[in-house]
Amino acid sequence: MTVPQILEELGGVSRRTFYRWRELGQGPAAFKLPNGELRVWRSDFTAWLRQLEAAA
Repeated sequence: MTVPQILEELGGVSRRTFYRWRELGQGPAAFKLPNGELRVWRSDFTAWLRQLEAAA
């Protein structure tokens, strides 16, 4: 998943908020492509959402 796809699925969370979560170690697991773009596996995104749901 691309960052814009993630932000859309999260209901319009800002890009800055997403990167802040990553800085704090609270975002989903991600990796960088050789061109520097960030990607998240959908399975990791879903697992991250489930963790948040369980903690709530």
